[in-house]
Parts: sequence; C-alpha cells; structure tokens
Amino acid sequence: MPHSQTSAPRDGFLGGRLARGASPWLLPTVATAALSLARSRRSKKAAALAVPTTALAAGMLWFFRDPEREITQGRVISPADGVVQSIMPWKDGRTRVAIFMSPLNVHVNRAPLAGTVTSVEHIPGGFVPAFNKESENNERVVWHFDTELGDIEMIQIAGAVARRIVPYIPRGTKVEQGERIGLIRFGSRVDIYLPEGVEIDVEVGQKTVAGVTRLDRD
Repeated sequence: MPHSQTSAPRDGFLGGRLARGASPWLLPTVATAALSLARSRRSKKAAALAVPTTALAAGMLWFFRDPEREITQGRVISPADGVVQSIMPWKDGRTRVAIFMSPLNVHVNRAPLAGTVTSVEHIPGGFVPAFNKESENNERVVWHFDTELGDIEMIQIAGAVARRIVPYIPRGTKVEQGERIGLIRFGSRVDIYLPEGVEIDVEVGQKTVAGVTRLDRD
C-alpha cells in the first residue's frame, strides 16, 4: 500500500500564470466578454450577453491557470494533475500508470524525470471519453525520455472534450524534473510507463499533482 498521500497545493492565480497554448480559446472569449460589458449600459441585449460571456471568460481563466509548483524530490514524479485511473503491469515488464485529468484540473503537464527528450510523436486518432478503454486509440502525443532509469515513455491522450495537445518542447531538448513540457486543453489522460523493478507508490483513485506527487518509492 502507498505510504503517503499528496495534499494538493493552492492552484489559484497568485504566483502563477496562464498556460502557453491557451490563446486560441482564451482571447476570443475574454474579448467578447469585455465588449459585452462595455456595451451593457447602452444595450439590454449586450447586458444579457455580458453575464454568460463573463462567466465563460472567468471559467477559461481558471481552466488555463498554470500555477508555480515546488517540485518534489524523487526518482519519478507525476506528469499530470488528476486521479490515478489504473495501474497495469505490461508484457515487457513495465508498469503503466494512467492518470485521468478532468476539465477542472490544471492542464499543463510536466517532465516526470530529468533527461533528454528523444522522441515527440503525434498520432492521429479518435476522441472518445478518456475513461473509455478505446481511448487508447485517441489522438495522442507519445514522448520518450532518456533518463537515469533508461527510456521512459509518456503519452498525452486527448478525450471527448480535449481536442488539442500542445507540446512545448522538441526532440533533443534536455529537461529538468518537473519542467513544463506540454498542455492538453480541457483535460483528458496521461499515461506513464515505469521500468521493471520500479515499485509503485500510488494507488487507483488517488489524486495526483504534477511535479509534486511521487509515483515510486525507494
């Protein structure tokens, strides 16, 4: 059984920022809300529109928050905010940890270990809900990192709502553990494959925080 649980940090806007890759969704929404508010005193239609557009803009600001994190010390840390959906032994000896990201989670993903990005591959696919078994055939980006534990594979998987994955860095980039590496708009799922011999220290249903929750134990 895991010996520790992670308490989520306060992920408000203080000390944080907005995620890279949010602009195509965020800017039109905020602009529409601002225009509606500016015209609301002179137009009843604009006043009626101002309420939902302002609420939507506030929601977008929350969805695309990118708070600063104090990175945990450990061999493998969580690449995503969310809930551990499954822990599955793989045929090659690795263990897959699947983390489900809801639309309310922070959408920015982080490097689980320090190392060099050896591959960033976009694979087209469907958009079924991330909790569905067939989501493994969804639109996804497959990452490989050359680390002190060897090759580490991580997969960002789009879902029914998340239709866009935005990698931040290219192949050949050296990354620090916990460094921001990409964004999945509106959540979905992140899978990480841990090498044979690495003991898992999370359980199904446990909440994870990117850069904070440790996935393995000593």
